[in-house]
Amino acid sequence: MRLFIYFFIVSIMIFQPLEAAASEVEPVLISTYEEDVTGDGKLDAIKLYGVHFSPDSVYYKDIFAIITTETEEWRIDYQGGYDPTIQFIDLNHDNVPDIFYQSPTGGSGGLYTSKLDTLARNELESIPLPEQDYIKGYFEDGFQAVIEIAPNTKPIILDVQDRKDDYIRLGIFDKEGRLLQETPLMIDPIAFFEPVEISDRNGYGLKSFKQISGAYHADQLGVVETLWYYEDGKWIALKTDWKGTDEYDAAKFY
Repeated sequence: MRLFIYFFIVSIMIFQPLEAAASEVEPVLISTYEEDVTGDGKLDAIKLYGVHFSPDSVYYKDIFAIITTETEEWRIDYQGGYDPTIQFIDLNHDNVPDIFYQSPTGGSGGLYTSKLDTLARNELESIPLPEQDYIKGYFEDGFQAVIEIAPNTKPIILDVQDRKDDYIRLGIFDKEGRLLQETPLMIDPIAFFEPVEISDRNGYGLKSFKQISGAYHADQLGVVETLWYYEDGKWIALKTDWKGTDEYDAAKFY
């Protein structure tokens, strides 16, 4: 009996690792690109790979790119997501295309994971993307929502009376429009970026999209769109616009 138990335990120890290895999901090739990302005048091979969360899942838990030149190879790791893409655009204006990655996270609000890298002169370097931290939003008496886009600028005042029944039910306002409790608006991080040509002379920049909602996420008020330009190692906000829900495609964010 003891001998039987011994062989039973040994067989489990042998076959379990084999079963685990067989169940692992292997990387799949998503896209192949050819671009001169090192600036030496020769096309480099860029392959984008992903590892599915499970064999029947369309979500990639791991995503990475392999860049191969005649003499070297680099790997860039990305966060997980759906339908990842790479664009090759000279965003830091050194006359060498940069490697700009984006992938939808699949969550509410249309958030993407984004990453920008350069391989100019065979040196892999990550370039931080623009951040927009100042924006503030809150409700005021009279069924109004106030949005401050930048310091020392005139705030945007929105009339939200068409949503007052919901806000009264939630206890934010009374029936006369008096604010019952200080309630901040819901300000998302930057959802995604869109490369935009500034001019023939100045090249490309990025446009960011940042959604603002009222009492809850589906209570969309609009989007802050900002045009950014990279200069002297930092991003400069060239222009910031407010677009209400009737001025932008809300489907982009869901």
